[in-house]
Amino acid sequence: MKNAAVLVHGGAGTGAGDAAGAGRRRRGCLAAARGGWRVLEAGGSAVEAAEAAVVILEDDPEFNAGTGSVLNRDGGVETDAAIMDGATLAAGAIGAVQGIRNPIRLARAVMEESPHVLLVTEGALAFARSRGFDLVDPQSLVVPARRERWEQSHGTVGAVVRDRGGELAAATSTGGIFGKLPGRVGDTPLIGCGTYADGVAAVSATGVGEAIIRLTLARLAAFAVERGATAQEAADQAIARLGVSGLGEAGVIVIAATGEPGFAYNSSALARAGITAAGEFVAV
Repeated sequence: MKNAAVLVHGGAGTGAGDAAGAGRRRRGCLAAARGGWRVLEAGGSAVEAAEAAVVILEDDPEFNAGTGSVLNRDGGVETDAAIMDGATLAAGAIGAVQGIRNPIRLARAVMEESPHVLLVTEGALAFARSRGFDLVDPQSLVVPARRERWEQSHGTVGAVVRDRGGELAAATSTGGIFGKLPGRVGDTPLIGCGTYADGVAAVSATGVGEAIIRLTLARLAAFAVERGATAQEAADQAIARLGVSGLGEAGVIVIAATGEPGFAYNSSALARAGITAAGEFVAV
């Protein structure tokens, strides 16, 4: 599949800690990339592959998305997610939602089955019920490690994809930041901030959401590609701009229309994996 590519991230700043944890994150990212690649091999679209990759990460309690999301100030889980189709600029997102096991699937339903881009809190849950989504006990998304440690984490998961037809898509999902106020919505579901795709590039960001929002970081990276930068140059430029601002830490993954991947971060690490025609790679 010439020029097809899948690139995923498991969050910025998640590389610190024990070697066993780093190994689990590497395996989780690679499993997600392989899941997205299988969709492409079967003839699936970039949107389908991006969703599939993120679902795998949401189901892995090692990552801060879906099951395993960090806890807010009240000890609960509220999730954000977004998905965008670069071919049509269609986008769907949900914010501060409880009781949804795979938020990225609900975001895709918003994109394809509603006239809106972003639904939040009870409105998003009402939409989910109307579309037959199974709601779960929000506490079932809390894994013991999150409850016991209540540690700060900026981990978000995301995927960017170029399918064999040349179309691009981006998908991002997160539990947010530890100890956030209930109702806080970060960058992930805000199109152009944590998630963006068009005909030129697909971008997913992770890190301090308020910083990413202020710079519209994903669109900044995509615009760099539009102006002639490679995917790697665009990622580097976006993170360099964030560094100059002094607003916080973040990471981005980028795929250009050529299928070329790029990534950059100014945090301690960026869990990531990818598959292109050249083969697989994985790192934390």
